[in-house]
Amino acid sequence: MATTLSAFRKQLPAGELKSAYLIAGAEHLLVIEAADALRARAKELGYLERDVLDVDAHFDWNRLADAGQSMSLFASRKLVDLRLPTGKPGKEGSAAIAEFCASPPPDTVLLVTANDWSKKHEGAWSSAIERAGVFVPVWPLGRGELPDWIATRAGSRGLAMTAGAIALLADRVEGNLLAAAQEIDKLALLHAGRTLDERTLEASVADDARYDVFRLADAALGGDANRALHIVAGLRAEGEELIPMLGWMLTQLRVLARVSSASNPTLALRSENIWPKTRTSMFERALKGGGRAHWENCLAQVGRIDRIAKGRGDGDAWREFERLVAAIAAPRKAAGLLA
Repeated sequence: MATTLSAFRKQLPAGELKSAYLIAGAEHLLVIEAADALRARAKELGYLERDVLDVDAHFDWNRLADAGQSMSLFASRKLVDLRLPTGKPGKEGSAAIAEFCASPPPDTVLLVTANDWSKKHEGAWSSAIERAGVFVPVWPLGRGELPDWIATRAGSRGLAMTAGAIALLADRVEGNLLAAAQEIDKLALLHAGRTLDERTLEASVADDARYDVFRLADAALGGDANRALHIVAGLRAEGEELIPMLGWMLTQLRVLARVSSASNPTLALRSENIWPKTRTSMFERALKGGGRAHWENCLAQVGRIDRIAKGRGDGDAWREFERLVAAIAAPRKAAGLLA
């Protein structure tokens, strides 16, 4: 069946998963977050094994059937994560997807994501997914929908905004949801717990020097450990709260973990739609230095820091944060940094 993005989010926490899902649309941020929500739900339900298949011009479609037939000795359920950037599998791919969905393997969920969608993309393969499971078309937000989206997203991050501030931000991002999301994350760090008006927004957006945590992330991703650790020391000296900063670092690490687990990291990184584009080279550098296991260890370190900062674990949260930053900047020297 086909459903809306909002209905999909409401249905996802209830009951078991369907055998197949197609999440497709040109609004990359919404596609990524919807797919992440499904992956998280699958993990909750015991789908502990995941095969990531990145489709390009040379993709072997036999790998889809193989993924459905092979099962780890240590996992009873599997998620097959098929990434189809163009939304066009071709004749061979359409047949492979339709065959997979006609007789879905037991304890297996197929997730297909596409970064483009329109009526011309529809075919036997997408109909097969609809019969076996759920199709979630993700359409771009209209100009009139953007303010409500900004208000909802800001509220989910503990940030209240006046109508004037919302309108100003909507005008600045010009429909780019990824840009809007990143601005909201920055503003939430600076103004959490307060109502942000138009005047304050103008000052905050203009005062890039205050966004030190974002400069910290870029320094670490760029491999400049000394500069990154210097920024950490400055943030600590200024009395900044550690927990809010973890959110931005977590976002960056999740991108690295997703891309590093892909069979074609270059294609996967392109589908992440990094903004601004100039930051892509930082992620490329980081990915060359560390593999999937390293970035998963970094994610585990974020959890460790969060527990310590909240009084649920032993240790010095800031010291552990320094270790995390150093490990991001120098993956090949991380063995002695992350416990």
